[in-house]
Amino acid sequence: MPRIKRKTAHIISIALFALFAFSLFFFSFWRVKPCLTRQIQVPIGSSTARIASILQEEGLIQSALLFRLVSKYKGYDGHFQAGHYQLNNGMTLEEILQELQKGTVKREGIRFTIPEGFTVMQIATRLEEEGIADKETFAELCRVYGECDPEANLPGQRISEIPSQVLFRLEGYLYPDTYEVFKDTTEEKIIELMLARFAEIFNEECLRQADKMGLSTHQIVTIASLVEKEATLPEERALISAVFHNRLKTTAEPLLQSCATIQYILGEAKPVLTNKDLAIDSPFNTYLYPNLPPGPIASPGWHALYAALYPADVDYLYFVSREDGSNRHYFSRTLQEHNAFKKIARQNRH
Repeated sequence: MPRIKRKTAHIISIALFALFAFSLFFFSFWRVKPCLTRQIQVPIGSSTARIASILQEEGLIQSALLFRLVSKYKGYDGHFQAGHYQLNNGMTLEEILQELQKGTVKREGIRFTIPEGFTVMQIATRLEEEGIADKETFAELCRVYGECDPEANLPGQRISEIPSQVLFRLEGYLYPDTYEVFKDTTEEKIIELMLARFAEIFNEECLRQADKMGLSTHQIVTIASLVEKEATLPEERALISAVFHNRLKTTAEPLLQSCATIQYILGEAKPVLTNKDLAIDSPFNTYLYPNLPPGPIASPGWHALYAALYPADVDYLYFVSREDGSNRHYFSRTLQEHNAFKKIARQNRH
């Protein structure tokens, strides 16, 4: 071969090697703008070529060929692990290679939603129905929570100071929201997750407002649970809260007379309560015992908690459902007005 041709070939080889080396550096460490996250599955026995194809199809890498070349050059080839992964196109090629080689697997999560107003037993039932937790185990943990730890507490509230008459120590404190857990997440971990969410919601500002009102966290959550169960319309929460607060401050009407507390005792949302129901001897019966019941009767959401902390500035002492399909209530200041509204409500029913 003529010297000039050999020299030209040598230059071309050097240029190609330089280009390849630059490509390794550029595509291994250059980040594109993060905008795409994908959950991918690498099947058992997948070759590097198959993995590269999956990544390119999902838009996580720009070149399957380059992925294969870099994998071989850096010694990753043949060491990738099968499984489910969560990757994004903001990751460098090097980061993707390491993630797949380490076998860092994104386990599949299970999402569940707890509606506002659910009781501990309803939450436990929902979790068991969705295959997430054992109903009896979950409920028992909520009943005895903190029993072996005298220092256990909730935001602004020691567990040991919660009245002994409550059915579940954590009633009202398992914040209603949407959560994601793994299939093997324990009941204890689920409880911790829900309590942590409550702590995020019932923050320092809430604690200061409760203290300003002269009420404990437990009392506020209890009032909020009554509001949650009694109010259907958002605009009535603060009004219903005001009725409970006003009754707690007066000696004229010390009984809260909340139908929701009777339904809690019965364990069902009975639409029409009988005189026998109202006479059940229970500390939760607000038709028999004055002031607040021993604890919450459900898990209140943020709006009910806010209403308990900031009741409307009104002097109402009574409310009764209109029973006209509107989900609204009649509010009144005197027993005479209240009885008149009850009569109208009975007429609306028919």
